[in-house]
Amino acid sequence: MMFETVKMKIPFGGKSLDAIYTIPNVPVTYGVILTHGAGGDMNFHQLVSMTEFLASNGIVCLRFTCKGLNITYRIRAYRTVVDYLKSSKEYKVKSWFLGGRSMGSRAAACIVKQSRDTMDEVFVKGLICLSYPLHPPKQHNKLRAEDLLLIRHPILLISGSADEMCKKDLLESVLNQIPLSVRVHWVEGASHGMEVKGRAAEDIMAEINNEVLLWIRKIIEEKSNGHGS
Repeated sequence: MMFETVKMKIPFGGKSLDAIYTIPNVPVTYGVILTHGAGGDMNFHQLVSMTEFLASNGIVCLRFTCKGLNITYRIRAYRTVVDYLKSSKEYKVKSWFLGGRSMGSRAAACIVKQSRDTMDEVFVKGLICLSYPLHPPKQHNKLRAEDLLLIRHPILLISGSADEMCKKDLLESVLNQIPLSVRVHWVEGASHGMEVKGRAAEDIMAEINNEVLLWIRKIIEEKSNGHGS
């Protein structure tokens, strides 16, 4: 399946956020929003790989750049993107999965949590976290779990088993407190940057992309059958 990319700018506080649509050449119903971590931008190779893979499987994607390192600023930017898409008439996307990598996934988690109180229940279908930074490196007592614990939508977390910012047993203990559908996929031996010694980056992303697509399809199927949260 082919796709096209469309560059755009989303107004944000007197400035604008650079964004790119990746659009399948078939009618679409669901979409995925992604943003990057503390470094890089929307052209970070993992985001490009995922959006192109999902679009080639019939899911429209939007990825955007927000350079701010303050999490409150990043959340505001993500909220702006969501509000823009809610009012947009382009592509007739019914609902979106919100996601991101590292710091970007924290911002997405906050917006998904807020969706319970902002009339976004239909717009938001779930949360996709790539390398969620559960805690700073070696600071296991400083958990960033408050938003995850309050989410009432399906969650997919993809983390490296050697991620220095997401200790495996700590994440699992947090997820045991969440009373809804949560899927965790561990990339064996992967660091926070999803790097594994002896494995090509393309191979790792193929594993991750397939996991995301299968999960999205599962959630959509459950929703259409009247199941799930």
